[in-house]
Amino acid sequence: MNLEKLRNIGISAHIDSGKTTLSERILFYAGRIHRIQEVRGGDGGATMDHMELERERGITITSAATSLEWEGYPINLIDTPGHVDFTVEVERSLRVLDGAVLVLCAVGGVQTQSITVDRQMKRYHVPRLAFINKMDRTGSNPHRVVEQIREKLESDAILMQWPIGAEQDFEGVVDLIRMKAIYFDGSQGEKIREEEIPADLVDETNEARQHMLESLSMYSDDLMEMLLAEEAIDETLLHDVIKRAVRQQEMTPVFLGTAYRNKGVQLLLDAVTRYLPSPLDHVIKATSATDPDETIELKSDASLPFVGMAFKIVEDPYGQLTFVRIYQGKIEKGGTYYNQRTGRKERFSRIVKMHAEDREEVDTATAGDIVAVMGIDAASGDTYADAAKTCLLENIYVAEPVIKMSINPTARGEADKMAKALERFRKEDPTFRMYTDEETGETIIAGMGELHLDIYIERIRREYGVEVEVGAPKVSYRESATQNAEYNFKHKKQTGGSGQFAHIVGHFEPMAEDAEELFEFEDTITGGRIPKEYIPSVEKGFRSAMEKGPLAGYPIEGIKTVLEDGSYHEVDSSDMAFQIAARNCFRETFLKMKPALLEPCMTLEIECPSDFQGSVVGDVASRRGIVSSTEAQGNTTVIIAEVPLAETFGYSTDLRSMTQGQGTFQMELARYKRVPASLQEEIIAEKKKQLVGAK
Repeated sequence: MNLEKLRNIGISAHIDSGKTTLSERILFYAGRIHRIQEVRGGDGGATMDHMELERERGITITSAATSLEWEGYPINLIDTPGHVDFTVEVERSLRVLDGAVLVLCAVGGVQTQSITVDRQMKRYHVPRLAFINKMDRTGSNPHRVVEQIREKLESDAILMQWPIGAEQDFEGVVDLIRMKAIYFDGSQGEKIREEEIPADLVDETNEARQHMLESLSMYSDDLMEMLLAEEAIDETLLHDVIKRAVRQQEMTPVFLGTAYRNKGVQLLLDAVTRYLPSPLDHVIKATSATDPDETIELKSDASLPFVGMAFKIVEDPYGQLTFVRIYQGKIEKGGTYYNQRTGRKERFSRIVKMHAEDREEVDTATAGDIVAVMGIDAASGDTYADAAKTCLLENIYVAEPVIKMSINPTARGEADKMAKALERFRKEDPTFRMYTDEETGETIIAGMGELHLDIYIERIRREYGVEVEVGAPKVSYRESATQNAEYNFKHKKQTGGSGQFAHIVGHFEPMAEDAEELFEFEDTITGGRIPKEYIPSVEKGFRSAMEKGPLAGYPIEGIKTVLEDGSYHEVDSSDMAFQIAARNCFRETFLKMKPALLEPCMTLEIECPSDFQGSVVGDVASRRGIVSSTEAQGNTTVIIAEVPLAETFGYSTDLRSMTQGQGTFQMELARYKRVPASLQEEIIAEKKKQLVGAK
């Protein structure tokens, strides 16, 4: 395989922007499938939505991988979910891809999840193209969307095409590089027809081309000189400038179309092969397993030692499937490789290439490939290599869960089956957590939102045949402090034999709300007042005391402590004595810092018909929400608000009844903020009642 031609790409977007519909068209035009199926069609749903639940609900839940070929270019394609509840699927896909297509709705534009996806692409330095989909919808406005990409995503968006017709009269596009009108004929848009630009669009498109050239000249001195000299500009030069700027993530070329009406998809595929990087262009750095300060640069070369990353785990009837991106070297069926995290040697018994849920066995896979391996026991984010202690790849960012529910099987004998299901989901999805509450003895599941946990509960019922009862959703509160406090704490214990002695002096202070760290420890001790070896023990003691706050047993965060002084005893001081001193000191002092509860607040993006704007905004206010912006888009209003998570349970039903079934919303965690004093007392009382009931 010619690695220069290989493209590993993902399709990411806000919910309902048309990602899966676009993937379906890509597979059809590339000859991978011979019949287009619709996401909400009556013919069994889209190819990439292979789970029964995905087809029923018309949403993507898990990212699906497939491989295809376009004009001699092999492409590995991953279709990702749009709901923020399944954000880890997008996160881990982008972690292993070389390029991406950001799909935006021509009416909705840049929405909340588009911003999240953009942040994820930037986190992993993934170059991308933008595709403005749904150009045939009433109210579509690609120029407004381009402006939003510039403002909200802070990216230099440049239109590469100009629309021919608008809304239901959208017929095709003008390619601003070649200055040709392109139409998509045939029942499924498979026949591409090139014409001269319609007379009524000549002036507009000439102006648009000039604007495009001026924008591109910022990335090339040669192009700028040619523009100033008014010379004819070579097409190849333009392609090179765009390719270089995209790969350096300096600009986002924007393409237009409507996947549902089969227009513009082939030109997007041409752009993917022309501008997005191959594995050879994507520099991947790993950390040496023996020296954390040493960085190793990996090369997409099959002759070098193997390094790959397990980025996704799926359990299926035949065992565990581990999706692996190979960054360097190659793997062979039956070969043995080392898990860098555990140090274990594991045998890759079978290697398969995936097409949604279908698989094709292969004997070898080389650098640049994305394959699934059977027969290994890996966790998401594990690095594999030829030898033990080679290197470690940067792990996948995993957001903390924001919602919890208790779950119990209705029949006693089903507990083992339920535990098996939960263990499988926990392994597959790093944002799904499960544990047993020590006080109540209940099994608790935690996740990214109501929909996230709903899907898993439904899967337990269907895939494992276990009926379960679900407790009311519980919010993950936090405890924090509102004022400084000093401490001077001595821990002394003398009970025959060697005693315990530790003495610490310093102060605690609350951290700023937007601080990235949850706890900060500073040591300003001089002159060996406390020996160096005991200082980490003090930090360890403080950290362990923060796991459960004295107010209502929630984790504590947002505290900085400065250790200023103290003393020790030659014989009686020990690591354990300083840990105990720090733990007890923290518990005692924290109550003097006017502790407060913090609650998760969500950013809510609500879309509803303008007629219902008043009642929706009123309802947000009644939920202790603050509206930050409202924007009219034709007959639709987009409302962005910040609402406490505790007030959002069951919101989808309420919104539907308020808007005659026409309102939709998306939410994601914004920040933690203080709970009003009156509510704080209620929450603490409720928590105490639960603990008494459990005992």
